[in-house]
Amino acid sequence: MLTAGEVAGLIVALFWAILVCFLVVVLVRLARLLTQTTKMVADLSDRVIPLLDDVSVTVAETNRQLVTVEAIAGNMKEVSGHMLKVTGVASTLFAKPLIKASALLHGVRRAAAGRRRSALPPSGGEGRRP
Repeated sequence: MLTAGEVAGLIVALFWAILVCFLVVVLVRLARLLTQTTKMVADLSDRVIPLLDDVSVTVAETNRQLVTVEAIAGNMKEVSGHMLKVTGVASTLFAKPLIKASALLHGVRRAAAGRRRSALPPSGGEGRRP
């Protein structure tokens, strides 16, 4: 028969064998995980490099378009400044004399209407209107 020490040693050896089997299973699964992760990273890098190239082309084109837009904005600012000057000149040349002529014409009409009233004989009970 087995002594108590031998039974204890057998139990320890059995647990040690189970622990080693468990660690082997864990290491095999970890190796598979690392292999799959390596494949995914390789696939991802194969996909990302063309995307980064496309992004750099897009950024370069956007910068080129922004330069064009900046030039257009500068030209619009210059044109609006010129339009402001033209509006001021038009106001000076046309609007102010037109207002003065309109005021003069209004005064002439009023004076002519007042003259006509004074030339008409007064009628019955009505007095002259101012």
